[in-house]
Amino acid sequence: MVVCTCGKPAVVKTSWTNRNPGRRFFGCPTIGSNCPFLGWLDPPMCPRSVDIIPGLLRRINAFRDVVEELEEQRSKYKKYIIISWFLFALYVYLNA
Repeated sequence: MVVCTCGKPAVVKTSWTNRNPGRRFFGCPTIGSNCPFLGWLDPPMCPRSVDIIPGLLRRINAFRDVVEELEEQRSKYKKYIIISWFLFALYVYLNA
């Protein structure tokens, strides 16, 4: 078991910085702590990975935003279709 400088058992975290994207490390379990403890669990990444991974993560996030927007539009259009069919059925019923 790895123990941080605070004396607490260290937890495994994942770095999402541009220098170490996706790299796991041991860190202090206290949220917001200024404890300087850091122990890398994964080996250093090759320079090519460090260059490519942040761009891929940005693209994934951009695609998620697009999907979220499309889901909102889909929901809105579904409501429009339901309302229009209801009004059409009401029109047919009243004019029959």
